[in-house]
Amino acid sequence: MLRTCGADLVGMSTVPETIVAVHAGMRVLGLSVVTDLAFPEQLEPLTHEDVVRAAERAVPNVDRILRGLVKGETT
Repeated sequence: MLRTCGADLVGMSTVPETIVAVHAGMRVLGLSVVTDLAFPEQLEPLTHEDVVRAAERAVPNVDRILRGLVKGETT
């Protein structure tokens, strides 16, 4: 259904966590890491370890992005 509406990704907890953070008076920056490419036409069994490995592969890029933001770099 979401793909039919044009969605490419579905965040599992970004919105609820953002609502809570804003309610607590925090400023919010949302970054997401895709850990499961659950294409309906190509579904395969997925384990917790698969998700953890995908998240671990993203660490260097997320680290670089966050370090750049802290330093004030825009590229």
